Formats: sequence, C-alpha cells, structure tokens
Amino acid sequence: MRKADRLFQIIQILRRRPMPVTADAIAEELETSKRSVYRDIAVLIGQRVPIRGEAGIGYVLDGGFDLPPLMLTADEVEAAVLGASWVALRGDPALARAARDLMAKIAATVPERLRPLVLEPSTLATPSWRNAEDRIDMAALRGAIRGGRKLGLRYADEQGRVSQRTVWPIAIGYLDAARILAAWCELRKDFRHFRTDRIEAAEFLEDRYPERHATLKARWKKTLGGPGRE
Repeated sequence: MRKADRLFQIIQILRRRPMPVTADAIAEELETSKRSVYRDIAVLIGQRVPIRGEAGIGYVLDGGFDLPPLMLTADEVEAAVLGASWVALRGDPALARAARDLMAKIAATVPERLRPLVLEPSTLATPSWRNAEDRIDMAALRGAIRGGRKLGLRYADEQGRVSQRTVWPIAIGYLDAARILAAWCELRKDFRHFRTDRIEAAEFLEDRYPERHATLKARWKKTLGGPGRE
C-alpha cells in the first residue's frame, strides 16, 4: 500500500470509530508494522490533522475534521453502489429515486478510473420476489423520525385485530418482503414493531416525544431479539 493511501486509511479508521484506537489495531487492519503506524501518525499530526493520542489508550480524531468529498477507494465505490442498487430495487419510491440519484452523482464525481465500477459494477443486487405494499407515507414517516415527532396509528395485527396507537417512531427496517417500523408504543408502554403494510391509517402529529431520539434508539437496541412484534 502506498504511503498516501495508508495515511488516508488511518484517518478513515479513526473517523469510523468513536473510541480511541490503538496502534496495534491500526497496524493489524492495514497489515503493517506498529512502527510504521507511529511514523504515519506523526506525519498526519505534522500536517495538522487533529489527532490526539495517549500511550496505552490509543488515538482519536477530533470532531470537525473532514476530508474532501468522494475521496473513495474502489471497494468503497462498490460498497456504495451495491447498497444504492439494493435500495433502488427494494426501497419505497422516494428512497429508490434518491438511490438512483446517488449513483448518478457518484458516477459523475469519482475519477475516470473508478467510473466503470459504477456503470458496470461487479456486484449486483437482485429484486425481491415479493414486496408488501406500504400503507403509510414513508417519506413523511422518515421525517417524523428525524424530527422526533409522535405518530397516531390505526393498526391491524397478524390476527386482524385493530387498535389505535400513539407511538414514538425510532427506525424503519427494510426487510426482504416487508418494512417494519420500530417505535415506543404509549398503549403498551414498551417498544413494538409494526409492519407498514398493516397500518390502516396514520396521523403525523406535531407533538414531539419527550426523550432524545438517540437515547430512545439506544434503549431500543438493547431490547432487540426479544418479544415486541405486533
């Protein structure tokens, strides 16, 4: 690996991890020596990259630092194109359109040598053989999640029993044959998962739920794997 590429990858490693990263961990990922990592870190600090380090603890990249956009490796281009292709085939209409726009932007901005990876990718996403139809405005639902706003639902469960819920939407799971809304349910006073094709009616409320979205999402993640599907 060229030195310039190695320096770039060190920044990427530090940028993707919120906790300090040891020289050993960096050396293992880059398949190089710890001594080389020490030298590279010194070069980056000399170039005013805001890296802080402490012996025995590791290195962190201070917030606010970023690289010029779309300095992508071949693997990163393929990963982005594969993900966007999957969304274009399986996402709701707004996300599918955004995914196609994203691929067009990547193709227009990456260096010429990487453009074939977008136009003629070696990895392909296949369409789902079956997609349940969403019965809620998915773009508005994503907006409610971003804004931390409550949602009123009229929902039919697997047995067809209908109930009225007020929920705090957290995230949308895009599964192979259906989409799932993860939310805190005021009726059940617990986290629940609702299939979007079983929502009979939805009201997007102006009320914000009282908990920070990041805190609520962290609590929900701790419950994954247990009961909670409606």
